[in-house]
Amino acid sequence: MKQMINGYRSLITSHKFSRRSILKGLALSMLTILAPVRAYSATRSLNIILGRPTATGGAISIIADAATKMYIEFGYSKTNLNLKTKIIDSAPNVPTIFDLANLKSNSTVYYRVRSKDSTEKTYQISEVNYFSTQKKISSTFSFVVQGDSHPERAGKMFNSDLYYRTLQNIGSQKPDFMIMLGDDFSIDPLIEKGQADQARVENIYATQRKWLTTSAKNVPLFLVNGNHEQAAAYLLDGTSTNPAVLAGNARLKYFPLPDQSSFYSADAEEIPNVGRPRDYYSWTWGDALFITLDPYWHSKNPVDNVAGVSADSTQTNNKGGQKTNDLWSIGIGDTQYAWFKSTLESSKAKFKFVFAHHVMGTGRGGVEVSTQYEWGGQDPKGNKTFAQMRPNWDLPIHDLMVKNGVNIFFQGHDHIFVHQERDGLIYQSMPNPADDTFTMFNDAAYLSGTKAPNSGHVRVTVSSTQAQVEYFLSARPQDETAGRVNMQLAHSYIVKPRSQ
Repeated sequence: MKQMINGYRSLITSHKFSRRSILKGLALSMLTILAPVRAYSATRSLNIILGRPTATGGAISIIADAATKMYIEFGYSKTNLNLKTKIIDSAPNVPTIFDLANLKSNSTVYYRVRSKDSTEKTYQISEVNYFSTQKKISSTFSFVVQGDSHPERAGKMFNSDLYYRTLQNIGSQKPDFMIMLGDDFSIDPLIEKGQADQARVENIYATQRKWLTTSAKNVPLFLVNGNHEQAAAYLLDGTSTNPAVLAGNARLKYFPLPDQSSFYSADAEEIPNVGRPRDYYSWTWGDALFITLDPYWHSKNPVDNVAGVSADSTQTNNKGGQKTNDLWSIGIGDTQYAWFKSTLESSKAKFKFVFAHHVMGTGRGGVEVSTQYEWGGQDPKGNKTFAQMRPNWDLPIHDLMVKNGVNIFFQGHDHIFVHQERDGLIYQSMPNPADDTFTMFNDAAYLSGTKAPNSGHVRVTVSSTQAQVEYFLSARPQDETAGRVNMQLAHSYIVKPRSQ
């Protein structure tokens, strides 16, 4: 700037310019320099997460870093956003949800956010993002599945930069939606330290959003409960401050999840101080039925690890809770089973996909443990006690899925990619998305199938005649080797519709 002023002084002494023209030129030059700085400093931080898409709508959850007036402009072309929502006053760092309705089905919807704070006269404009409404029957579409991210395990199972890379990879493939299989919001460290209050629990969910918005501003999210979320019935004590309630409410606050509607079938039971937990639900998209399951909100005993302690069954938490060795005492419950059975039997979809954190919500392995308890009907000694222990059920869960033509059961929990099959039903265990050790955790628990190490994500492309499953590796530049390149295809297979 000093050099510029001196240059103008030089011009004054060597040329006959008026003082007014010189000052005008100097002012214009200064504006040219400062304009980009002003535009950048005025850009607002908006965290955007999409959820619960339907044939004619979808939810956009936005967090602004200041008190803001905002609205959405949207349409069916990037250059013609001719529709808009009403203006909403948003509190700082609190999610504001816009539920778009009356959209065209089988369409790509483009949108952007206009927002301004109390100091601004005009609305700032965000980038243009997009999402898809329900694909019609016989349409080709894709979705992605992500295993346990475990951000609380930095250094041994989680690397932030690698997680960003995985989410960028997902966004680049433009899937219609993404399903997360749990253990993404662990509050166990807070419980262990006696720090599980509302602010800290909500911070776990808010922090995860900062990563997820990388892809979720264009790819709607569906969440599945994991054991480390501790959104679990055994912790309920009648108060509004116990960890299960805090986790359940944080989940509903920060993520727009499906509820019972004309499009979604969902858990209708209410939990004290939470309401409907939106933990299990189903929907149809193109030629496929999607179903999520949850044992945690429906078991009076800890399904896996006791809150705040390790998975050692002899340990207890500070309330005396203890992990059970009798796995007949945990499960999805009669109500969820009846809903699951009805949902499967009433669907005419060519493809059926089921998602849960794990077989029975606990243990290690896929088909290896699928013969046991409510999943397979017998105890580890081979005693067939299903009829006695589940008198209101027709079939064990595995047999019910086989009978009704389920193609793939997706699970997380074990932190390894494994593709297995039993009775024509594929058990697909998911890798971690951010493990920079690139390990195959719990390898010994899987006695069959195709295995591949972390990290990455799985994409499924569904057409009217087949579903293709692909596992893509994630790698930062420093991670790449001859055997690992970012977006390298590690495994792929084809699934055909099953006769019923």
